[in-house]
Amino acid sequence: MDPAATAIDGAAPRRLRADAVRNQRLILAAARTLFATRGLGVTLDDVAEQAGVGVGTVYRRFANKQQLIDEVFEQHIEMVVEQAELALTNPDPWDGLVQFFEFTCRTVAFDRGLGEVLVGSDAGLARVASVQDRLNPAVVRIIDQARGAGVLRPDVEPNDFFAVIRMVQAIADFSWSVSTEVWRRYFVLVLDGLRGDGPPRAPLPVPPLSDEEIEIARQACASRRRRGAPEFRGAEAVLAPAAETPLRARSGQNRYSST
Repeated sequence: MDPAATAIDGAAPRRLRADAVRNQRLILAAARTLFATRGLGVTLDDVAEQAGVGVGTVYRRFANKQQLIDEVFEQHIEMVVEQAELALTNPDPWDGLVQFFEFTCRTVAFDRGLGEVLVGSDAGLARVASVQDRLNPAVVRIIDQARGAGVLRPDVEPNDFFAVIRMVQAIADFSWSVSTEVWRRYFVLVLDGLRGDGPPRAPLPVPPLSDEEIEIARQACASRRRRGAPEFRGAEAVLAPAAETPLRARSGQNRYSST
């Protein structure tokens, strides 16, 4: 949304005064920093303090935190969708899959809030939910293309996407104080386990989470977030370019079901 315009109760956006535009930009910049470094457990009071504006100023722009999360992360998830659609145009299904997963994992490794939005509940986040509705079928197609080409092990399911990004984010969180890049090592190890055209693999011991289980887990994540989470790191290089992943060169229903 244009920061110089705002809408109330679905009305047409109205132009903001210059000082209001400045305050809104400060608020959004502060929210992006806090969500990335501390997750979605921050309060609007925290955002006001970070932005250097009054709490009332924040509430005049955003009636609640859900509106602010929607504003901040709609564009971020839109970028994830664009990367998924780009991956589908790659003539090499494995390269396309790695291209998408690497972008997503690199992004959430540097943005705790985005990781929580992607795997947590989107209740009250109408704009984020709308973008995710476009992401889910794209992930199904990425997985299906790779499985169909025989480069992805046949027992991998689209819902495993959640586990991959959560594992990568967990190691990024754990290692942040000593290394901001070690998550890439484990990302490559995960990719190696996903390959379907190498030596025979041991069967997966348990099935992927079902739709119902994922929704329960998402709600539990949201509940923990509401209770608050400790601050753990800074993140200024969310979309910093990264070196090519070595493996990229080697050419019931689930949540992502297209039916």
